[in-house]
Amino acid sequence: MLQTLNEWLWWERLWLPANVSWSDLEDTEGRVYAKASQLHAALPCALCMLVVRYVFERFLATPLADFWEVKDRIRLSAEMNPLLENHFCSRARVPSQADVRSLCKKTSWSERRIQVWFRRRRNQDRPALRKRFCEASWRCVFYFFAFLGGIFALYDKPWFYNLKEVWAGFPKQSMLPSQYWYYILEMGFYTSLLLSLTFDVKRKDFKEQVVHHVATLTLLSFSWVANYIRIGTIVMVLHDSADILLEGAKVLNYAKWHRTANTMFVVFVANFMGTRLVIFPFWLIHCTWVYPVERFPPFFGYYFFNVMLVVLQMLHLFWAVLISRMLCKVIFSKLEGDDRSDEEEEDSDAAKERNHKLSHTNGPGARDRANGH
Repeated sequence: MLQTLNEWLWWERLWLPANVSWSDLEDTEGRVYAKASQLHAALPCALCMLVVRYVFERFLATPLADFWEVKDRIRLSAEMNPLLENHFCSRARVPSQADVRSLCKKTSWSERRIQVWFRRRRNQDRPALRKRFCEASWRCVFYFFAFLGGIFALYDKPWFYNLKEVWAGFPKQSMLPSQYWYYILEMGFYTSLLLSLTFDVKRKDFKEQVVHHVATLTLLSFSWVANYIRIGTIVMVLHDSADILLEGAKVLNYAKWHRTANTMFVVFVANFMGTRLVIFPFWLIHCTWVYPVERFPPFFGYYFFNVMLVVLQMLHLFWAVLISRMLCKVIFSKLEGDDRSDEEEEDSDAAKERNHKLSHTNGPGARDRANGH
């Protein structure tokens, strides 16, 4: 049964155009082709990425956060209450008004006290500002060097300037060392993101992030095995160019360089809209949808690859909506962090306590001087 499944999985008509077989892609003198077995290197690369990320966040991002005085907000812990904890974990993190009244009767607490407890309990599970700063710093640095690596792998290639050259000689296109390392590093990075999803900052688009990472890894794996490497490298460079700006804007925003962060974010929006909503669908998907059929009849791999690109484009449209909302905040109000993040809620009781302590510490003279008297 396993042998039959293996034969079906590697059936040539799934992966290759008609009249092309796996034997045509055997290495010969002077020509080296991509092999599925080479993708195994992505997993150890992902584990190395996690180690490098830990070292980077511990010894580079954390001191940088100290230098820029990125500090976590002081939080008040929720009181120990097994009944409320059980409701929080098993039923709802944000109780309805009916639930609040019911819990008041069971605990003999006031509605106000119940609401404050749930607010503080939710804040306990939210990632601290320094954690978000370190995570964004790591991604920004990776995307920056990945983009440089992609440009290095593409700048002297004719298919970077003329997309019809992507299909010249396909699928008998020799793999280059720069393409190999670019692919393995990108796959290792996205695999590491999947492995760390449960520990990373939880955002509103968590499910879409999972779909994106899985779709990206599927596209990269398929394009590697089917020798769609040329178009694959162009797609990766296109995405990395915008991601650098987004993560950089978040780093600056967490460091309270709001004006610089907002300027970078506007540049990111222009880049994102241009690359993801114009170049990607009208140049790259056009390249994979139209040009191949000029050289060979459509086959399963042709349809599968294009469907996965369309899935990626649908995610681009979803994120374009979120980014547009964030842009409105930048223009008309103030953007505090990532709009996709699960932001910490203001503890009004804690704020009152701080103001109360401040007024007693400074006295009326300090208040008068603050008011200009």
